[in-house]
Amino acid sequence: MEVNINAYWQAVAAQDRESLAGWFAPGAVIRWHCTNERFTPAEFIEANCQYPGQWQGRVERALWAGDQLITVTLVSAVDGSLSCHVSSFFRFQDGKILSLDEYWADDGPPPRWRQEMQLGDKIV
Repeated sequence: MEVNINAYWQAVAAQDRESLAGWFAPGAVIRWHCTNERFTPAEFIEANCQYPGQWQGRVERALWAGDQLITVTLVSAVDGSLSCHVSSFFRFQDGKILSLDEYWADDGPPPRWRQEMQLGDKIV
């Protein structure tokens, strides 16, 4: 199946309600596991579009695993005040998102205890 996942993430970052609505199959389910929330497409779109600020996104990885598309995306505030990495697991039906499971993580420094141990190096 061919999906323009970059276009999806552009719609998410632009908080484009109309475009986002066209991505979901009837009865689709969206889950944000880190905050234990489940949404209908309408609820997901409302939560996404009401989030304050202006956003940009860049898909860093995309991989098909059977019938599931897995992406890792960097989502950041245009003003540089916040960035997150999100791991997303998409299932599609007839080119529309049937289910979406996401794990959002704020980017930031390692915890102090790990810094004090001087473990690891920066990725970039």
